[in-house]
Amino acid sequence: MFTLNCKGRLLAVDQPLVMGILNITPDSFYAGSRYGDTDALLQQAEQMLAQGAAILDIGGQSTRPGSRLLTEEEELARVMAPIAAIHRRFPDAILSIDTFYPRVAVETVAAGAAMVNDISGGQDEAMFPTVATLGVPYICMHIKNSLRQLHQQPHYDDVTKEVLDYFIAQTDAGKKAGIHDMIIDPGFGFDKTPQHNFRLLKDLPVFNILERPLLVGLSRKSTVYKTLGITAAEALNGTTVLHTLALQNGAQILRVHDVKEAMEAVTLYTAYQNANRY
Repeated sequence: MFTLNCKGRLLAVDQPLVMGILNITPDSFYAGSRYGDTDALLQQAEQMLAQGAAILDIGGQSTRPGSRLLTEEEELARVMAPIAAIHRRFPDAILSIDTFYPRVAVETVAAGAAMVNDISGGQDEAMFPTVATLGVPYICMHIKNSLRQLHQQPHYDDVTKEVLDYFIAQTDAGKKAGIHDMIIDPGFGFDKTPQHNFRLLKDLPVFNILERPLLVGLSRKSTVYKTLGITAAEALNGTTVLHTLALQNGAQILRVHDVKEAMEAVTLYTAYQNANRY
């Protein structure tokens, strides 16, 4: 069991949690996750919280292949008002800012975010000390290349070993910087082929040696829809299958587009795990 200190609010990770995705973008890979209108965003936030989401992850960058990285100022312009609006409407909700810019982390935490989700894993050398000063949980994701080289054909001699070595180094660096609560995310779909992703999914128990909460982001990704020969819009069932495998292999946080279905997977998995107690 882990406990995350989210600006004075303690979030217990004593059973799998669901993080709902709210993208403030016009071009995320899954159209159903784009919320450009504040009213629609608030409605979706309310629905996700009612369905059981423990965290709402809000981001202004699209990282799909071919997308343009926003500048710090552009990202701030996209996310500040929505985060403030969600925080005003749902002051008890735990909000995560999906960013790799330290300044965006600082300003959005001041506006109501209580967690930083960094897909770059701290490529900006100012991020670790910034998060340590903010005193919020930090999600460290693995990517092999720089942010401007995302989705190039990756090569690994042993993907699991390389990702594990990366997290050993990054968790140590985060601890030395003063970050108390670090969550690890293997980065499914980032600089990884479907074959790499399936290997990592099978090897998730290896990451238990890090003694950190493990977040998995597989929702509607190309590993699902390319393997099945369908589209992201048709990938909910396949996503649920992979979520179930992730839970069996130790995932403690599922980052998802579809909260209701993910919560059903968590509920059934938990009942299955507890069956030997009766």
